[in-house]
Amino acid sequence: MDFEPSETQAAVAAAARAFAADRVTPVAARNDREGRFPEDLVRELGALGLLAVNVPAAWGGSEAGAVAYALAVMEIAAADCALATTMAVTNMVAETIARFGTPAQRERCLPHLASAEWVAGSFALSEPHSGSDAAALSTRAERRGDRWVLNGAKQWITSGDRAGVLVVWARTDASPGTRGITAFLVEGGTPGLVVGRHEDKMGLRASSTVSLTFEDCAVPLDAVLGEPGGGYKVALAALDGGRIGIAAQATGTMRAALEASARYARDRRAFGRPIADFQAIAFAIADLRTLHDAARLLTLRAAALKEAGRRFTREASMAKLFASEAAQKAVSQAVQIHGGYGYIDEFPVERYFRDARVQTIYEGTSEVQRLVIARELLGG
Repeated sequence: MDFEPSETQAAVAAAARAFAADRVTPVAARNDREGRFPEDLVRELGALGLLAVNVPAAWGGSEAGAVAYALAVMEIAAADCALATTMAVTNMVAETIARFGTPAQRERCLPHLASAEWVAGSFALSEPHSGSDAAALSTRAERRGDRWVLNGAKQWITSGDRAGVLVVWARTDASPGTRGITAFLVEGGTPGLVVGRHEDKMGLRASSTVSLTFEDCAVPLDAVLGEPGGGYKVALAALDGGRIGIAAQATGTMRAALEASARYARDRRAFGRPIADFQAIAFAIADLRTLHDAARLLTLRAAALKEAGRRFTREASMAKLFASEAAQKAVSQAVQIHGGYGYIDEFPVERYFRDARVQTIYEGTSEVQRLVIARELLGG
């Protein structure tokens, strides 16, 4: 068992860390405060090869693997989890197209996503009345001659207003449950794709989240991703990989909270000495490091299994569950260590606290992760 990254993995992580320090950290607080989508930084991520990390080079990707991807997300998330969210979703869309797309779909979409010529990819599964129960989606696609015509609504779509291409799930027949769900590739700007309001979110304010409406939105027959009626399989595969990304985001957020808390504890003085000298503070920081390292190891285990071509559904859910819930504890403790300063935006832990809250919710709530893990262990 080797816990050291390979030369390629270390190089990807180092490039991401340097970019985060030089370009992301200096503007993260401002972008959060202004709710500014950092298109310039996203394009730089593309130039660095960080938007299609686990996609073959033949289609424009970096072909560095799932472990390198997880390490890169951790580095970007430690600087700005909102940017890491945009990055992670685009990577997830690119991987999904690489796995399930036809040669023509790969050639059409992947180079644009990898280079950030299309500034983002988007994953349109959730609906106003269909979140955790994805099989209950009601968006429909009807074949009319040489077109599929989509009608329905999607909710909480990351980069939905920015995406060059969206993976959209719709019901193509009246079969109940998961049967009859098909995945489609819909390019941004397609007539009938209507972008709704921007959500005013608690955190991740520099990441765009919108609702979408499909009003007789026509796409060609070859827009089907995978097999007609096989869309639920596509969604499950994408979510397995996506959960590694969320776990990596949570781990990066924890590292940022740990580093900020350690700095503050060494600098802040009370009763004549640094507060780091007090056992209560020292123990809290020890707990933060332990949570971080456990989350990191779980995340990298899931990524390594994926990279090896082995089944990783359970391990991805375990990493996402533990890391996202550990992050809640870590950021709360970081605010407590900072005292009153942790409650104002002069110090970054206030932003970490807000950004981390969604990590137990999106791409499968903690409750859904426990269901997945239990089913993998017990069957059913």
